[in-house]
Amino acid sequence: MSVASTMLPLGTLAPVFNLPDVTTGQSVSLETFSQNELLLVIFLCQHCPYVKHIQLELGKLGQHYKPKNVGIVAISSNDVANYPQDSPQQLKRMAEEFNFTFPVLYDETQAVAKAYQAACTPEFYLFDQKRTLIYRGQFDDSRPKNALPVTGKDLRDALNAALAHQPLTGDQKPSVGCNIKWKPGQEPAYFNL
Repeated sequence: MSVASTMLPLGTLAPVFNLPDVTTGQSVSLETFSQNELLLVIFLCQHCPYVKHIQLELGKLGQHYKPKNVGIVAISSNDVANYPQDSPQQLKRMAEEFNFTFPVLYDETQAVAKAYQAACTPEFYLFDQKRTLIYRGQFDDSRPKNALPVTGKDLRDALNAALAHQPLTGDQKPSVGCNIKWKPGQEPAYFNL
């Protein structure tokens, strides 16, 4: 089932998080990125075809922007009891295979996904130096079945504008992907089934 992102209001302050990195086991928090000019928070999982469609380009994006003082963190909040493909071990394998230069965190309680009002994978949130939300929406117009090239254009345009201290357009398209796999009875009120 594909769903669109909820489009958290621009100007929202980044919700705090403190979660384990699936690769190192170390805790990673919002404070970890305090020295970065920008912070990109990505919600993803391992099994979703929409994530699989962009994972190679996601790795390239991380490699491109890490030297530019952009903090990047990915979070997976899926219920692993019902979706074992999204376990921390599988996420670690994905991060290694696609050369992710950013930590991938596991949100076991799903509280962080709810704090961000995340609805789908992949979903992207870009925060400025004050950790105010300046972009939320899609990676680009490519989808698994539309034959458009995966470029990350929308997200890259937002990152480049923010790094150049240019205003971002308010015309931001929602991300579309698989719904976050909520634990039974845990679907948040904002998540329209």
